[in-house]
Amino acid sequence: MAPTNNLIFKVCRKNPELIPPAKSTPHEFKPLSDIDDQEGLRIQIPIIHFYRKCPSMQGKDPVKVIRDAIAKALVFYYPFAGRLREASGRKLVVECTGEGVVFIEADADVTLQEFGDALYPPFPCMEELLYHVPGSNGITNSPLLLIQVTRLKCNGFISACRINHTMCDSIGAAQFLCAIGEYARGAKTPSILPIWERQLLNARIPPRLSCTHHEYNIIPHTKENLISLDNTVRRSFFFGAKDISALRHLLPPNLRRSSKFQILAASIWRCRTIALSLCPNEDVKFLCTVNTRQHLPKGYYGNAVIFPAAITTAEKLSKSPLHYAIELIRKTISEATEEYVKSVADLMVIRGRPNFTELGTYLVFDLTRAGFSEVDFGWGKAVYSGPAEDNVDLISGAASFLTSVKNKNGEDEMLILICLPSNSMEVFVKELQLLMESARRSSISSAL
Repeated sequence: MAPTNNLIFKVCRKNPELIPPAKSTPHEFKPLSDIDDQEGLRIQIPIIHFYRKCPSMQGKDPVKVIRDAIAKALVFYYPFAGRLREASGRKLVVECTGEGVVFIEADADVTLQEFGDALYPPFPCMEELLYHVPGSNGITNSPLLLIQVTRLKCNGFISACRINHTMCDSIGAAQFLCAIGEYARGAKTPSILPIWERQLLNARIPPRLSCTHHEYNIIPHTKENLISLDNTVRRSFFFGAKDISALRHLLPPNLRRSSKFQILAASIWRCRTIALSLCPNEDVKFLCTVNTRQHLPKGYYGNAVIFPAAITTAEKLSKSPLHYAIELIRKTISEATEEYVKSVADLMVIRGRPNFTELGTYLVFDLTRAGFSEVDFGWGKAVYSGPAEDNVDLISGAASFLTSVKNKNGEDEMLILICLPSNSMEVFVKELQLLMESARRSSISSAL
């Protein structure tokens, strides 16, 4: 496929508008959970969907269809039409004002085909496909959702949105977007009714720390231990079924049933650490994303993910075989019990809702099962669905997204977005190539 980041096109936008719920909704104050309103989640998350022309939708305007569907979905998801307020103790509360979400109608002089045979980030002209309306991107006292629908010359379209992360995690966001899709296809109510119940993830009274939380350690920054974010580059890396199978052959038998995420996350974490040339005795942490929805009612759309940290030193991680990193990640995930979740909520109240530890930290968001690929406005499944970019402010330069995509042959692959200083990226690419070559040799030897 030809690189898409050299593609240049024009986007003509109409003035942004506010879409309120289609019916009157309650004016009330709804507190977020103590997991929701932590400092590390006070960010905006960009999501994008690319759709092809659909003959059965001939004559229908995606802008009108989606605009009307948003208004209907907001009747059930009316907190999204409100605004966040910060109360005492930095507690975030949604004032359900019914003001609405920001909507932008746009047209681009480009076809879907011009993006190439396969679509993946970073996308060209992203700032035009998801326009950040001045004054709209605050965490408090600002719209909680912005959606831009851009028609393409080929009669396909792009739907891009920016969601306040304190309101929902990726699964909750996908649930809301799927509800919009259901209304767009003629539904009268969402198939999954939204559940608020944020008190289920609040701190205990009195709060008490019962677990160790390396992910929120306070570590002083110095010139020596800071990673420069100057001259960074972003690249997408792909892993097919054969690649993951080969990596499994590097593992001892007891670890070969590790998940795809665990194998890829460990591989990327190790190669990235080597590429950054950190001090040998410096602590490095991998934040594991653990979904706790098994303890919550169906339809809960708030943040239900915690981030326990696997921790070791740069030297130990770099010089050990791949299975060492996988063992660390698996052990950390196994320790993320219901008690651990309660302890995280308690920590937020006790320590004033702190941010994640940035120093030496790396995080991979697993979006492969979030549900973004299920968002269908009537034009079928998206050609690409997932993160629009990786430069979110969660952990500066140290957060990546893992998602599923189709290659030009229609085969499923895993895609991960990496951001590194340019010199480190060169080393990272070489280390990843060495790892994959070793994995393929091991796979071939096992087959003989």
